[in-house]
Amino acid sequence: MATTSISSDVKGFELADLGKKRIEWANQSMKVLQIIRKEFIKNQPLKGIRVSACLHVTAETANLMIALRDGGADVTLCASNPLSTQDDVAASLVRDYNVPVFAIKGEDNDSYYSHIMAAVDHRPQITMDDGADLVSVLHTKRTAELANVIGGTEETTTGVIRLRAMAKEGVLRYPIVAVNDADTKHLFDNRYGTGQSTIDGIIRATNFLLAGSKFVVAGYGWCGRGLASRARGTGAEVIVTEVDPTKALEAVMDGFRVMSMEEAAKLGDVFCTVTGNKNVLAKQHFELMKDGAIISNSGHFNVEIDIPALEKMSSSKRTTRTFVEEYSLKDGRRINLLGEGRLINLAAAEGHPASVMDMSFADQALSLEYMVKNYASLEKKVYTVPAELDKRVAKLKLESLGIKIDRLTSEQEEYLASWNEGT
Repeated sequence: MATTSISSDVKGFELADLGKKRIEWANQSMKVLQIIRKEFIKNQPLKGIRVSACLHVTAETANLMIALRDGGADVTLCASNPLSTQDDVAASLVRDYNVPVFAIKGEDNDSYYSHIMAAVDHRPQITMDDGADLVSVLHTKRTAELANVIGGTEETTTGVIRLRAMAKEGVLRYPIVAVNDADTKHLFDNRYGTGQSTIDGIIRATNFLLAGSKFVVAGYGWCGRGLASRARGTGAEVIVTEVDPTKALEAVMDGFRVMSMEEAAKLGDVFCTVTGNKNVLAKQHFELMKDGAIISNSGHFNVEIDIPALEKMSSSKRTTRTFVEEYSLKDGRRINLLGEGRLINLAAAEGHPASVMDMSFADQALSLEYMVKNYASLEKKVYTVPAELDKRVAKLKLESLGIKIDRLTSEQEEYLASWNEGT
């Protein structure tokens, strides 16, 4: 039975005690967000603004929601992925922090979208997305609510790609800040966060020894760079596949084997896609994989793996471990799919560590404040995080770590700004 009158849909409030401890634990490592929260409490920059957030419901996200609430915002949260919700955190956010949450780990597709609809029912003035599903629903099924919306933010690469496509076609109805493109987000969250948490998720799901294995990373963007680096750190032989010649060349120079997925499919023990595209692992690759191959995804949507093709190729499937489905192919080989092809770092593990999400969510909070102050002068397109906000987050992070750096002298500033002083 619910112990609160706040509208919500969570697994159970008996989980809330543990969730509260996890939120408090994460908060200890989110020093930058703590600073911003104190400023928000004092200045109330979001007073009265209705915010609907469609994000991974984790302890780190909870601390962002609390900061926004304390800044005066009226916040509602739903999940941006059916398997990424931490049920205890969701329960605690509702019971202990009065934040409405609509999210249950493992929810089916209908429940997932009903929860997004609940976030839309909040009649948001600001949207906060991770993958652009909330924006998509507003622009297709609930267009009447667009009249309320003054702006939004987007957390991840996949969402930014979708939003830029909308802006290019002229159908985006309000300005959005691409938080993912901030240096203090993608250089750290995508690389170090995804790298560590993806390895964590694969190991938790399988207990597979990576040392000595052949680990195939599909995509060498910032997430792929981080994953390849961390996989190599476990002792795996890392193979990278790419479609971009420059990124492929960079992977070669970084010391990785680079080849086509068709070649890699014959060699790999473990595969992980991090491209943001669809059918990166497809029928022609499954046909070549060795018996017992492990396939996973750490890109936003599960379309990176052609699961319907794998289903058709299989004579049967069974769940062998939590988050591991073994597909028995008609020729006798077995392929193991992790986490239903969804974000393995959130499906089987806990997502990124709090200390790296500290920067990403500091960017989110400051970008939301920026949008509230400036939306009237912004066009209906995708904007990058203002450079001064990005630098401020980096500066605060360094200070929280007790690190001091040099400053340019006036002479050095003058030299860098001039052209007439040579050798």
